[in-house]
Amino acid sequence: MTAKIALITGASRGLGRAAALHLAAAGTHVIGTYRSAKDEAESVAREIRAHGVKAAMLPFDAETTDIAAFVGAVQKTLESEFGTGRFDHLVNNAGVGGYTAFADTTPEQLDQLYRVHVRAPFLLTQALVPMINTGGSVLFVSSGLARFTLPGYSAYAAMKGAIEVLTRYVARELGERGIRANVLAPGAIATDFGGGAVRDNADLNALVASTTALGRVGEADDIGAAITALLSDAMHWTNGTRIEVSGGQSL
Repeated sequence: MTAKIALITGASRGLGRAAALHLAAAGTHVIGTYRSAKDEAESVAREIRAHGVKAAMLPFDAETTDIAAFVGAVQKTLESEFGTGRFDHLVNNAGVGGYTAFADTTPEQLDQLYRVHVRAPFLLTQALVPMINTGGSVLFVSSGLARFTLPGYSAYAAMKGAIEVLTRYVARELGERGIRANVLAPGAIATDFGGGAVRDNADLNALVASTTALGRVGEADDIGAAITALLSDAMHWTNGTRIEVSGGQSL
């Protein structure tokens, strides 16, 4: 069986890196993106290749990269590095944190979160869909904050809410091509995202753990494993669905 290819935005660290490594361990080739840390991205690529699959890393800034130019780079990379013009899975993972009280959120902050979390995945998916194989999938990444509320995350959570609605429409409109679309919503994860607060602030870590049914905060590997499972053929009938992976946070 020919190995499948996944394109993961924001694959140089955090959840994207974990997803890339779990997918590689399952035999999936990976094209990842990074915003600026090329050396870090190439280190991840070497880890991916250690699993016996192919890897490539491309620069992509969700705020500023020209989508058409990036799609051209993907096409060129697929042809030169993978011997094909198509791929199987798109994981819209790249993001930035945003913690500001509703009353204090500036137009600039709101615009940045919109560009990164709504505009970029919308336009990128739109542009890449013609290159996705029949039977492939699109995965958007949301947040548990679209379900439960923590003061200070109103703008960030609102963008994730928009992505959850978009997922249903993408699933509906791409269904005729056999392409499914789902959205994965992590709970609080101990990574460097958002300044690493959940990972590095012991009090916050303990607070989250106390509100989580399984008694701890999430780890990047928890999400990487979930993404790999969701993209697998075993989940082929899962479509248009929000799947929260939070250990039961704030139930």
